Amino acid sequence: MVNLLAKPFCLNEEQLQWVEETFSSLSEDEKIGQLFVNLTLQRDEASLSKLINEYHIGGARWQGGTLEEVYEQNRFFQENSKVPLLIAANCEAGGNGAVGEGTYIAGGAACGAASTDDVVRNMAKVSAKEMQAIGANWSFAPVCDVVSNWRNTIVNTRAFGNDPALVAERSLAYLDEMQKEGIACAAKHFPGDGSEERDQHLIMGCNDLSVEEWDESFGLVYKKLIDAGLPSIMVGHICQPAYQKKFNPSLKDSDIKPATLSPELLQNLLREQFGFNGLVITDATHMVGLSSKADRKKAMPGVIEAGCDMILFFNDPAEDISYVKAGLEEGLLSEERLNDAVLRILGLKAMLNLHKSAFPSKESLEMVGCAAHHDCARKAADESITLVKDTQNLLPISPAKQKNLRLYFLESAPVTLLDGADKAKAKLIEELEKAGFSVTAPKDYYELEMEGQSKFNKFKVMSHESREEFKKNTDVVLFVINMKGYAKENNVRLSYSASHSMENPWFVSEVPTVAVSLNYTNHLFDVPMMKTFVNAYGDTPEYLHSLVEKLTGVSEFKGNANDLVWCDRWDTRL
Repeated sequence: MVNLLAKPFCLNEEQLQWVEETFSSLSEDEKIGQLFVNLTLQRDEASLSKLINEYHIGGARWQGGTLEEVYEQNRFFQENSKVPLLIAANCEAGGNGAVGEGTYIAGGAACGAASTDDVVRNMAKVSAKEMQAIGANWSFAPVCDVVSNWRNTIVNTRAFGNDPALVAERSLAYLDEMQKEGIACAAKHFPGDGSEERDQHLIMGCNDLSVEEWDESFGLVYKKLIDAGLPSIMVGHICQPAYQKKFNPSLKDSDIKPATLSPELLQNLLREQFGFNGLVITDATHMVGLSSKADRKKAMPGVIEAGCDMILFFNDPAEDISYVKAGLEEGLLSEERLNDAVLRILGLKAMLNLHKSAFPSKESLEMVGCAAHHDCARKAADESITLVKDTQNLLPISPAKQKNLRLYFLESAPVTLLDGADKAKAKLIEELEKAGFSVTAPKDYYELEMEGQSKFNKFKVMSHESREEFKKNTDVVLFVINMKGYAKENNVRLSYSASHSMENPWFVSEVPTVAVSLNYTNHLFDVPMMKTFVNAYGDTPEYLHSLVEKLTGVSEFKGNANDLVWCDRWDTRL
């Protein structure tokens, strides 16, 4: 059972009394409701009231909504709920993880590329300030995964890197800043993503490290975080067969389950071996990593019985609650485990003093996206953007010598286009033109399609202008990759807009070419012929401005690349 006087809760007498009195006042339905974190999509008063008065939710996260709408939603929750809510946001890279108007500072890969922890500390501070402004109190971060597989694109840009010591250092810096601001962290994704390449939205992940390998990587990171007072951990739908079989030698391969359903990983490893006394929450329960391994009727009580304390997202609120109630009646979930989970939830709320905290005033919204926070974003871009290689000694480029610049901008559709990456292309052109370049940027397949034009790339390689004409009109090519992927495929690779596309890098032997990734760090695998390659980590105005300054020599490259960028290939280094 939880010890609320011990780390990470360390409750005082008044806080403990509130927990005990509140716990005693809860009905069974209210206890079950506390287990759930709702994904709030509807913000009308009737919908919000039903969540807190009928379903008695313990926490909330949301998607969409303007700054003011999200503020009013959270205010309603806290002012009308019997028990205050844990209000969560995915602030892995800045306040943009809380609300669209928030400030993107730096993703994990950018923080890891920086020479000091200033970038991650500023990212955490801005995240905390912008979360507090809208009433959020729980950050689903840091992403403390150790990326050992270069093919992994699930946490490639979200994690700090491949060195466990660096991951621990950056994770601890994030935790420290959040603790100073009174925000709770949920480190993720235990037992660890990054050692394989598959997406837990689509399949149960497998962390196939040996016990010794796990101890030296993920184990090192979690031990340091737990010792530093980490209040909560998010568990991924990821198995860890070596440790599961260590604690249960009779376990067959067919019985291997994701950590969210594994008492071996949650009770034996996390609680007993690591002494973690805090709160455990599942990753999103609609992921196939969980749903393919258990019937939801059994999974809902099953994750709590296995050792999780909160369930991230309903499928159907009434149905999921009925599944937990049925699990109690049928013995799939013990009353002791339910009570322990609820006490941990209330303990975290008391630790944050949610029971006596006033909701922030509306004036606090001025903090979100403020000039000072964008200054932090500019500093982060300057510190992190990385020159991976320049074996042709091309940089810096200059409009005085290379006036005519041809831009090929590869983006994934529909994800990046719907996310506004077309704006990134326009912003990059603007920055290049400000620097003095004359930019030619052909439209790709998707841009033409969205404009209602031909669905075929009208400039295919074989129908391109002559080579001599191309060389006459082009002094330098800027080849920019902005690919993203989410719950759609298990590996995100460079993709051209059409077969035999004009974008295919035939031009590298004709005209000096600079390649840039605005997202994933592993694209050299698909374009090893690029002799000059930059990882820029972001497509926001601050990152695009800093990128052009570095390409033109106005600012030096300061970021550091790790060995994953070479993708275990010899030709990527040439």
